[in-house]
Amino acid sequence: MVLLAAAVCTKAGKAIVSRQFVEMTRTRVEGLLAAFPKLMNTGKQHTFVETESVRYVYQPLEKLYMVLVTTKNSNILEDLETLRLFSRVIPEYCRVLEEGEISDHCFDLIFAFDEIVALGYRESVNLAQIRTFTEMDSHEEKVFRAVRETQEREAKAEMRRKAKELQQARRDADRSGKKSTTGFSGGFSSMSSSSSNASIITDTLMEPDKPKASPIPSRASGPSKALKLSARGKEVDDFVDKLKSEGQVIMPSSGKRPTEASKSLPPPVNTESVHLRCEEKISLTCGRDGGLQNMEVLGMITLRVADDKNGRIRLIVNNGDKKGVQLQTHPNVDKKLFTTDSVLGLKNPDKSFPLNNDVGVLKWRLQTVDESLIPLTINCWPSESATGCDVNIEYELQEEALELNDVVISIPVPAGVGAPVIGDLDGEYRHDSRRNVLEWCLPVVDVNNKTGSLEFSVAGQPNDFFPVNVTFVSKGNYCDITVAKVCQVDGQVPVRFSSETSFLVDKYEIL
Repeated sequence: MVLLAAAVCTKAGKAIVSRQFVEMTRTRVEGLLAAFPKLMNTGKQHTFVETESVRYVYQPLEKLYMVLVTTKNSNILEDLETLRLFSRVIPEYCRVLEEGEISDHCFDLIFAFDEIVALGYRESVNLAQIRTFTEMDSHEEKVFRAVRETQEREAKAEMRRKAKELQQARRDADRSGKKSTTGFSGGFSSMSSSSSNASIITDTLMEPDKPKASPIPSRASGPSKALKLSARGKEVDDFVDKLKSEGQVIMPSSGKRPTEASKSLPPPVNTESVHLRCEEKISLTCGRDGGLQNMEVLGMITLRVADDKNGRIRLIVNNGDKKGVQLQTHPNVDKKLFTTDSVLGLKNPDKSFPLNNDVGVLKWRLQTVDESLIPLTINCWPSESATGCDVNIEYELQEEALELNDVVISIPVPAGVGAPVIGDLDGEYRHDSRRNVLEWCLPVVDVNNKTGSLEFSVAGQPNDFFPVNVTFVSKGNYCDITVAKVCQVDGQVPVRFSSETSFLVDKYEIL
């Protein structure tokens, strides 16, 4: 069988979407499809018509036609089987069989057509395989993005720690009687917050050279002072670039004190031939008055087998969840065995799990509006004052079994009003003047540090401080579902395995 083209056309022969599998010009395809309705004999019920050069195999789709253009020497039975598969693919992507809907999903249909036919010949695929192939879900891409985001968080945490050390060194130098230029740098804070931050960092960098300066500091506003400030810009850029590079490329031998962010999700070390990864992601939307609008937790257990002798195994699952999650096993997993004994094994025990391939064996979903299930509650209270707004924000860990690392609570602040004045603070903060966001940073939130608060004042209205966004990572899962044991199918011999667990934020916002 040689399939020339597959097309969806109207009753008049107008092509809506067409995929050619051999070299054909557009004029040739449009001419063949335009001639197709004229060849049909309405008095007879057939599924094909022929000309001197090609054969049309077709099936009506309400007001449209699904048409295959083949050579005359192709096998008509294979043509009809292929036509039925094409006709089943179209409803998978189009809710209604109309011209507008077909046009909106034309690229999805073309990608699906390419999975059915390659170079004019039918591929041995079914509808489920086509759906899987076109989704193109890459686990490697997800892992790469997660690693990159983790590295970015580590770089930010390292920069914050370094800046805090520099500020502490500057304060110590001020106490010892050395010359300080904070007053000078503060005079330029209204020009731009970035230049203000640069002046603070550069003054700290240049601190060891100040004892050699002139003992008469009275000329604070001279042009030579301004020249010194601008000349240090390159040093600041080099310093920041160096910190960024250190954050992107993790160097444990550099002698730096490890941050809590770097401890949050370490890469797996010494993985066994059977490795399990349990990953959960939370998506939460909550009202500023405390009402939970939606909360969804998606989790999956992924299995990777690296040794052929450990291919025929079973996983004993410990399901201690009491929140009411919905569980779903892989189609090749024995669902009855899991329901009765909480054991994950293949339907055919004689088969092995794929080698060196990540296989999702169990996934679960929790969707709720129960406020008691919120893992970390955020309470933000902005109140108007004579000078602007006083904002009090606090957090409380409700799920005490969790340990949240690298928690960042991002509060939007009005643009062009300067940096907020910080009052009481648990943890650290960072004002990003470019994004107009105040970031409240907490290295660890657990049962020993389950509550905390931040107070600050800034010009603005109460609505200016929403939505509040939260990010965190955790090495423990939210839903208590773990793999307790791995054993061989034959003889129930225990198998050594390694595992890693992560609980991440997809979206966590207070509107």
